[in-house]
Amino acid sequence: MSRPLLWDVDTQVDFVHADAKLPVPGAEDAVPAMARLVRWAAEHDLTHLATADDHELTDPEISDEPDYEATYPPHCLRGTPGAAKIPETAQRDPLPVSLTPYPPSLVPRLVDGHRELLVLKKTYSPFSNPNLDSVLTALAPSEAIVFGVATDVCNHAAIMGLLARGVAVAFVEDASRGLSEERVAAVLQQWRRGGVRFTTADEVVATAP
Repeated sequence: MSRPLLWDVDTQVDFVHADAKLPVPGAEDAVPAMARLVRWAAEHDLTHLATADDHELTDPEISDEPDYEATYPPHCLRGTPGAAKIPETAQRDPLPVSLTPYPPSLVPRLVDGHRELLVLKKTYSPFSNPNLDSVLTALAPSEAIVFGVATDVCNHAAIMGLLARGVAVAFVEDASRGLSEERVAAVLQQWRRGGVRFTTADEVVATAP
């Protein structure tokens, strides 16, 4: 039977901690809600799919003169402390889903038996990872429960990508934060039109999937 999927967007040190490279305003306030969701998924043996920026200085998104729309200052550089997931959302033994394309027919066998998946990416969109579509097809979730940062950038790319692929989406408002209030308001309106279900961490963990 199809089950919900916990979709954890970029809860990495450089985005969440206020003294890190590219902090999202208020992200630290959302950490307790993030932690509750991750514990809930573990308790119910639900797949925890986390996306993570895996940058190098040569990536097109990285710039010393960023516009904060297409380019950003150096952040989540591979091998640095800022690229790590925060302790509250850390995965114990994830299957890394790298940017090397896998044969689609192989993906179901790769993900089988792995509750934690770590999808690496070079851009704000998780679907820039060439393996994510095959992973999503293999998982066939009843709903993707999305949280993380930033609402108006990476969360937006994830949710619009999921909706385009016919996946039902729930957005956990108190476990997410955005960069621009104006942009956040615009994307929330767009999601509502797309049928996204809005919820809170308390509501999620009060249900048995």
